[in-house]
Formats: sequence, C-alpha cells, structure tokens
Amino acid sequence: MREDDGRQLSHATLEEIRIRAVKRVEAGESPEDVIRTLGFSRARIYEWLAAWREGGIEALRAEPVPGRPTKLSSEAIRFVYRTVTTKNPMQMKFELALWTRDMVRELIREHFNVRLSEVSVGRLLRKLGLSPQRPLARAYQRDPELVESWMRDEYPAIVRQAKRCGAQIFFVDESTVRSDYHSGTNWAPIGQTPVVGTTGARFKVSLISAISPRGQFRFLCFEGSFKIAAYVDFVRRLVLNADAPVFLIADGHPVHRCKAIRQLAAASDGRICLFFLPAYSPDLNPDELVWGYLKHHKIGKLAIKGPGNLKQCDGLISSDRSIGGQS
Repeated sequence: MREDDGRQLSHATLEEIRIRAVKRVEAGESPEDVIRTLGFSRARIYEWLAAWREGGIEALRAEPVPGRPTKLSSEAIRFVYRTVTTKNPMQMKFELALWTRDMVRELIREHFNVRLSEVSVGRLLRKLGLSPQRPLARAYQRDPELVESWMRDEYPAIVRQAKRCGAQIFFVDESTVRSDYHSGTNWAPIGQTPVVGTTGARFKVSLISAISPRGQFRFLCFEGSFKIAAYVDFVRRLVLNADAPVFLIADGHPVHRCKAIRQLAAASDGRICLFFLPAYSPDLNPDELVWGYLKHHKIGKLAIKGPGNLKQCDGLISSDRSIGGQS
C-alpha cells in the first residue's frame, strides 16, 4: 500500500482535504494541479467537484461509518451494569461468586437469549468503565453497621483515652509461616519452567506481633500452636518493654478474651487495657498487613533450607525490635 493512500487517513482528515481542494479550484487553480499536489487520483477531484455543485459543502463532509449493530439494547446494557456492580453471581443463582467474562456471558444468554464471545463481553465491560480486579474477601456474618460504629465512635474514643493517660495503642495478631509457602514469579525462557531449590521437609514457625499506629513494632516467635500461655507471655513482655501503659486492640479470638489475660490486665494497675475489634473485621487490624507482607514479599520468595533458616527469615519483618526472641 502506498504511503499516501487515502485509506490510511482518518475520516476527519479526508473531509478537510476534500473541502480545501474544492475551495482551491473555486479560487482559480487547475483541478489537475490541485489533485496532483494532494497525491490522489485524477478522477477524485472531479467527483468532489460534482458533489459540491450538487449539495454544497455538506456533501463533502464525512459520513458516519455504521459499525456492526449491537446485539444488546440500551436497557439490556444498563441491566448488565447494574447487576455486575450491585450483585454477586450467587444472587443470580449461579454457582460461582465472581463476575468473570464467562459468567457475564452466561447472564446475558439467560436473560436476553443473546450469545456473545468472551472477547465481546470483555469489550462491553470495559466500555462500561469496569475492569477485572482482585476482590476483597468479607465474611457474610460481618455487621457493616457495627464496623462503621467502631470506626466512627469507638476507636476515636480509644485514641482520646490513650492521649489523656499517655498510653500506647497496639494492634495485636498472630500467624503461622510454613516452609512450603511460595509466592511471586521468576523470569525464565519461554517454555522452561524455572526451578528453585528448597527443602522437601515441611515445618512451621508461629508468630505473635503488635504494631502501633505510629509504626512501632514488637514480635515474638514460638513453636507450637497459638495458646493462652503463649499469648499471656507475649503481653507480659510487651508491657515490660513499654515505657507507658498499653492499650491492646485484638480480634475476638477466644485466646484474646481468655480469663488469664483479663486477670493480667486487672492486676496491671492500669498498665494494660483490653479492647476488641468487631467480629469478622480483619481489615481493621493493621497487624494483618504485617503477615501479608512477610508471607508474600519475604518468606514466599526465599529458598528455605531448614527450621533455623525459617526463624532467621522471620526477623526480616522487624524494622523495630523483638521482645524476647524465640520461645
């Protein structure tokens, strides 16, 4: 195809060329000279002149290009948008809980008897201002009003109380890291899956940590499952290393609410105050982000050789300090 082929030009550009060419001829220039300078065929200028004499400038304007007619009406498209943005597939009696292109395709087929390809569905969703995103998991037992009340009223009250008595606020949480957890990707030649050497044995390390809104961080590694003794030991060490009263905010795990920790707080002479998050609200606890960072950006990208190596890697999470090492 020639570089000056008119088919490579936009409709708006061609419209402007036609109008200017006719005006130049009307101003006295030779039609053949005009069309030669523009690089079009000789017959084209006479077609433009004939159209202009019959319909004026409007006859030279670009006509809208009719694309393939849409298979969905505007009402159907509005239905798809409302459904995808306000409901999940299970509410529409589908088995899966995520709106994938295939799921939206099935929705359109069932409600409008229109069959679209996955590519067409993806194109439609993008035109509607939607994009594929990783969803946040929320427990259906979660009480949105209780969460809103805690954020609006209870937590600000805790902050004000902490300021009055000079206390430090800590969010506490626990987790377990395993030697066989992996995350991330590795660049390699196409068709050659990379191999990272690691131990075949499976072992784990349990962790408890506490983080303040100002970024102060304390943690403790221990072996075995999370039990009352481990939690009480951690809180004792946390208070022992603190230079002010500690306001401890935790979720509703039975260990966090156990009799032993309540007795420890009651006997602390105000050094320990216990507060609890609304049920099923891990997103309100910033300490959850610590474990996400540790697993996905540290442990998950390392080649663990043994239990001792795993415990050393756990130290990567601390930019502050441990409160007693491993127990």
